Amino acid sequence: MCGIFGIYAPGRDVARLTYFGLHALQHRGQESAGIAVSDNGRLTALRDLGLVTQVFDEAKLGGLHGTFAIGHTRYSTTGRNAWANAQPLLHHGKARTVALGHNGNLVNAAELRAELGIPLSSTSDSEVIAAMIANDEDSLVDAITHAMRKIDGAASVVGIAEGKLFAFRDRHGFRPLVLGYVGLDPVVASETCALDLLGARFEREISPGELVILDENGIESAQVGGRPDPSLCIFEYFYLARPDTRLEGVEVHGARVQMGVTLAKEAPAEADLVLPIPDSGTPAAIGFSRESGIPFSEGLIKNRYVHRTFIQPDQAMREQGIRMKFNPLDEVAGKRLVIVDDSIVRGSTTRQIVQMLFDSGAAEVHVRISSPPVISPCFYGIDLATENEMIAAQTDIEGVRLAIGATSLAYLSLDGLQAATQRPVAQLCRACLTREYPTARPDEAAKHRFEAARA
Repeated sequence: MCGIFGIYAPGRDVARLTYFGLHALQHRGQESAGIAVSDNGRLTALRDLGLVTQVFDEAKLGGLHGTFAIGHTRYSTTGRNAWANAQPLLHHGKARTVALGHNGNLVNAAELRAELGIPLSSTSDSEVIAAMIANDEDSLVDAITHAMRKIDGAASVVGIAEGKLFAFRDRHGFRPLVLGYVGLDPVVASETCALDLLGARFEREISPGELVILDENGIESAQVGGRPDPSLCIFEYFYLARPDTRLEGVEVHGARVQMGVTLAKEAPAEADLVLPIPDSGTPAAIGFSRESGIPFSEGLIKNRYVHRTFIQPDQAMREQGIRMKFNPLDEVAGKRLVIVDDSIVRGSTTRQIVQMLFDSGAAEVHVRISSPPVISPCFYGIDLATENEMIAAQTDIEGVRLAIGATSLAYLSLDGLQAATQRPVAQLCRACLTREYPTARPDEAAKHRFEAARA
């Protein structure tokens, strides 16, 4: 998960622009936030645990001056939620100092860490990338190239070193990364919604395996990360990305509406109201309502000042957050309801919502999910739990229905989801739904090996 942002804009308040860019990417991570700036080659980073608005205020932004800036919003998949793991991180190596922000997850981080043979200050795999670049005594471009060719897994990265801003994606392009312009000044970001907030012009996607260097000489680009094998994460389409983002030219909101349309065709239900599980289930619920002719209703009111329950790192916090987050309206009483959500992972959230609706007097609760069953863990940057925690990996659809207490349950087919993305099968990673991984499947414990070693 995580959101990354970078800008080269001499004469502009790059820290403030980065702050606004991170606002647009807050949905990608809520554990920590940070900004690093470069002022005549001097690197300064400010990072802390919390939301963007909790970490930064006017005084802190006012102290960050420079021509380059990078920013990061973090959700941890490797490395625990601690200040040392907040990003952008600074690594002072024997060749150079590197500020770096990383979205993704390396599957060979432990091996690379051992190969480095130097102490690192964090348990994050992101510092491994920074250390490889900072300690490589070849040129900056060669050092980044060497690192890109060694890493295995997901890495969309922004960084600053030697008075240059760089950005790259791993050769699979698991996580999105785009290039745009504020006026004539280049910007990179995880999603196009961050460009939109700044009034920036979208230029293009940064390609899998591509390295981009931004400085006073303009933009240099090279395909250095190995043979491209595009595998953009399909989870971005139905859950993670913001609805107003465009992925490979496809607006996410429109794709999710189409998922709901197809779901209504594949799994109709006799009901009085269609309710979304806000916010990520809303577009699919709109599509389901349009196709079925069943009226759309908010039904569940969401407290938008409560964090996303999926990305709370602790299960007890996740369950506590459900009732803090949703409250049913009186109109659900006596009604046959279709509730539409984007996915079921553990099932605890859905079970509590179904029970809340029955407690509020609903006659029937038909659950429709705008993705296929999630049955396998992600090793490329989304914390989906282990397979034995995934309810659909342990039982069939009827077993899931009984566990969540729904009147009926149906999922969108894999073909239906694929069609909504408008992408070829060969260009998406669908491993969480199919158990077919673009890379060799790593040891499931690898993501937590750093913590075990330090303990």
